[in-house]
Amino acid sequence: MEAHISAQHWGRYGSVFLLFSAVLNTASAVTHYSIPEEMEEGSDVANLAADLGLDVKTLSKRRIRLDVIANKKYLDVNKETGQLYIAERIDRELICTAKTSTSCFLKMEAIVENPQRIFYIELEIMDINDNAPNFRRDTINLDISEATQAGERFSVNNAVDLDVGANSVKTYHLSDSDHFNIEIQTGRDGSKFADLILKKALDREQQAVHNLILTAVDGGVPTRSGTASITVRVLDTNDNAPKFDKDNYKIDIMENSPIGSLVVKLNATDLDEGTNSEILYSYSLYTSEKTQLTFDLNPNNGEITVKELINYEDFRIYDMEVIATDKGPNSLTGQCKLTILVTDMNDNHPEISIKSFQSPVKEVIAVDTVIAVVSVSDKDSGDNGIVDIRIADKLPFALRESSNNYYELVVSQPLDREKVPEYEITFTVTDRGSPPLSDNETMTLELLDVNDNVPQFPQSFYTIPVMENNAPGALLSSLTAFDPDLHENQYLVYFIIEKEIVNTSMSMLFSINPENGNLYALKTFDYEIEKEFLFHIEARDSGVPPLSSNVTVHIIIVDQNDNTPVIVSPWRAHGSVVEEKIPRSTDKGSLVSKVIAIDTDSVQNSRITYQFLQVTDATLFSLDQYNGEIRTMRMFSYRDPRHQRLVVIAKDNGDPALSATVTIKLSTVETAVKAYSDMTEVPLEYDIFSDLNVYLVIGLGSVSFLLLITILVTCVLKCQKPKLSKAAPPSRNSVISERNSTIADSTLVSNDAYWYSLFLAETRKGKLVVRQPVPKAGSRYIVSSLPRSTGLTETSDSAASTLQGSTTTGSSSS
Repeated sequence: MEAHISAQHWGRYGSVFLLFSAVLNTASAVTHYSIPEEMEEGSDVANLAADLGLDVKTLSKRRIRLDVIANKKYLDVNKETGQLYIAERIDRELICTAKTSTSCFLKMEAIVENPQRIFYIELEIMDINDNAPNFRRDTINLDISEATQAGERFSVNNAVDLDVGANSVKTYHLSDSDHFNIEIQTGRDGSKFADLILKKALDREQQAVHNLILTAVDGGVPTRSGTASITVRVLDTNDNAPKFDKDNYKIDIMENSPIGSLVVKLNATDLDEGTNSEILYSYSLYTSEKTQLTFDLNPNNGEITVKELINYEDFRIYDMEVIATDKGPNSLTGQCKLTILVTDMNDNHPEISIKSFQSPVKEVIAVDTVIAVVSVSDKDSGDNGIVDIRIADKLPFALRESSNNYYELVVSQPLDREKVPEYEITFTVTDRGSPPLSDNETMTLELLDVNDNVPQFPQSFYTIPVMENNAPGALLSSLTAFDPDLHENQYLVYFIIEKEIVNTSMSMLFSINPENGNLYALKTFDYEIEKEFLFHIEARDSGVPPLSSNVTVHIIIVDQNDNTPVIVSPWRAHGSVVEEKIPRSTDKGSLVSKVIAIDTDSVQNSRITYQFLQVTDATLFSLDQYNGEIRTMRMFSYRDPRHQRLVVIAKDNGDPALSATVTIKLSTVETAVKAYSDMTEVPLEYDIFSDLNVYLVIGLGSVSFLLLITILVTCVLKCQKPKLSKAAPPSRNSVISERNSTIADSTLVSNDAYWYSLFLAETRKGKLVVRQPVPKAGSRYIVSSLPRSTGLTETSDSAASTLQGSTTTGSSSS
């Protein structure tokens, strides 16, 4: 009997069918079952008790059991239910290792006791697709020459699948390739394998290695597959010539590059490999010998280096052809052309050449006149060969381009030899290289003098002080002029421009050395007569035409203290002792007398001071040192002597000082002197002389000035009327003024103090004041103020006699 039992298979294989076939054969008694492999443990196979005709209830009692196969108990019987179940996972490939048959059986015996019986069980293990195809090697390496023809066949390892039947390897697949495909073959045992076929010629230079994937696929459901990598390495043949990166090279190199410096490193490549790709470099026959001597080519690495010094000015372009040859059999070659352009280096200094130069030139040369022509050049090129020329900015010259690289030096400003006698003109040429180079050339331009400068005195006005009483021929000053011209234009001659003063020529008073300008006095000068001179001196050069200039000279006669003070009051007509009378009742501070002295020297030397030289009683009288007033310091007492003797000295301010003295004998009387009542006749007021010191200074200055004028006028009159000069010349102290007077009549004055007050007042008004004694009138005098219309000769005579006597008296008193 044969039965088919289907059973549910759980686990990773899903549902499976159990085919049970029971064959009851009295002769063999074999029970047959079919199950798939890999059923889960505990899965029921069949009800063995029912199939064997055993009572389920007696199974435990009869101790039913299955024998163990190879120490493994794959099946067991449930003694309660009689079910045959999977006790341990069954792997068909482990049980049935032989691939010769697709069938796999597991045979066992079931044994029961009481009574003992043996049942034969045959379990067929059916294959499932639980194994994927597998290649013996994961990577298959093939070496194929690139010269192999298309259609060539190459064997590869086949895949193995432990499954059998439909679950074993059924086909192969090859990854996409332009050069290969596969052809599937079937062996005698039905196994499948693939051959690799070259369908397109290989090119190692395009692709040196081909990586393929071979996939084996079984026939199970679902299908399983396995892969292997096929690495095809293309073997090289010398089928490629060396090739340079570029066919033509243009290389710039700086001139004067150091020997051994790298110019370029050529790179030729050969797509072949091994010795087929090893390259040697060499010059071709088209490369000139000069180029080969200048540049060195390394045959192994293609480096071109400088072999000799490169000069741009000698060669600017080098052409060469380089050949690259591989080392393969039947070697192949490639070539390239190189053009080496030498870049100019700014290694040449610009040059300047003086084509013409005019020197010396006159300082009056016209502006824009060409005085030099220069040319510039530079052996370099480009900016290195462009030359700029310049001169100093402060020079009165300019550069003007006349033609290509030719320049004219012209005068741009008027020249003046006296300011700059010669010029150092430096031409500086600079190229435009980086860094720039320069050179210079210096020439000296000398200027010729022309007489274009007048002589120049350091000052336009000279004030020369000359001390009076100088020696004739004394050097007064050196009036030297300067002429910046040269030679005869510089030689100067000095002249005094003639000018007459009171019929006297300047050349009679002064002399100048025509060569050096030393000024001399020809006479002795007297300050009291001549105080200053004003004239011009001319300096003239010797040029053609001559140029000249003049300067004003102011000679100032400086006073010397050569005049002794003259006491004019009190008057001393009757000797050196002046007698005065004063009442004994005179109050304290009363004016007793006033000593007045005059000095014809200058103001500084004529400043008079008064002092007591002798005094009878120093407590009785005081003397003002500036105005000469003698006043009482107290009233007279009965013990004071009736006669008082006062000696007064009048001293000037000169150095050394000169002086004069006067002796005054004062007699005291009991009553007032009648003469004082006569003062009512004088049309003057005393209060206007309150400050006699001021009047004294003014009077002395006026007297000195009028005295000088009088002497000059007298000299003129004497020269014009020599016949009338028999009379005695008037004294220089006699003439005080020649101006108009408002006092027409003479005034009677009896006191010296009042006489001098009147003298000062009238002198300030510009009158001629004289004093004459009145005959038979004792000490009374006539003071006259004469207008200008009064005859000078008469007045002078009378005045001279009057004052001369006073002077004599003062001198004797001294």
